[in-house]
Amino acid sequence: MIPTFDDVAAAARRIAPIARRTPVMTSRTFDGMTGVRASFKCENFQTGGAFKIRGASNAILSIPESVRTRGVVTYSSGNHAQATAIASRYAGIPAMIVMPDDAPKSKLEATRGYGATVVLYDRMRENRTAIGEKIAAETGATIVPPFDHADVVAGQGTAAMELLEEAPGLDALVVCVGGGGLISGCAIAAKALCPGIRVFGVEPEGADDFRQSIEAGRIIEIPPPATVADGLRTLAPGKITFEAVRQNVEKIVLVSDDEIRAAMRFLLFRMKLLVEPSGAVAAAAVMHGKVPAGLGRVGIVISGGNVDPDVLASSF
Repeated sequence: MIPTFDDVAAAARRIAPIARRTPVMTSRTFDGMTGVRASFKCENFQTGGAFKIRGASNAILSIPESVRTRGVVTYSSGNHAQATAIASRYAGIPAMIVMPDDAPKSKLEATRGYGATVVLYDRMRENRTAIGEKIAAETGATIVPPFDHADVVAGQGTAAMELLEEAPGLDALVVCVGGGGLISGCAIAAKALCPGIRVFGVEPEGADDFRQSIEAGRIIEIPPPATVADGLRTLAPGKITFEAVRQNVEKIVLVSDDEIRAAMRFLLFRMKLLVEPSGAVAAAAVMHGKVPAGLGRVGIVISGGNVDPDVLASSF
């Protein structure tokens, strides 16, 4: 079930017409503050504003055409929703997206703008997976989950593959963790290209389902978490992503909402990068000393830039 580097390489070829090769940036100020030499993989410049287009497009374009015409259905707080809508429009198929009614307004509007049908639900009382499965049963659409899917994981891994092509020989890679699709794919790619690399995941303090699960040795489900990082409010790891992280990631570290906001401010004012809270989590961990000292050359994945104006304003 866990994809290989060959799957990541195949995904890179498959998604090339949709996903951009995003820039890698550096900051001498950040390096001076942290004592590392950081290379930022800027997925905030990605199609749809986040890394999610990589996994969504790989999964959708891997569906046999005879089945693909029935459309796809997914569930997401925003970035995977937009990515699925964009990839579905490219493929010429319908998409139905189950989104929480408290999702950022900008992400709701963008998802509808890309042509998808949005079904709202109450994340405190309803189960999004059950809603998606019901829609799929009624319509014959294929479910494209946001993280626990081998094709999604392989697609996300192309971000690390590109990063290491431009910044070879990194000592460590730091990646945010929600459901685990991004860090799973990135860790698989990074370990294949640079076997000695150390991989660290980062979660918000209030959404540490992965950290708890890894420490317990089994999947732990937490109550709906409260954190400014809306894209990382998962309740539990997926089966595929839990195992991939267990095999390839050294440690999961935590950052506070205040540390996330501080990283957002630095990225905007010093690097001129508009980054959403979830996208700033990995940078926050390095900024605030949550990863081991003396790492040397560090890759940091900036996962996305889709931030509501109200959230942005409250961070300053």
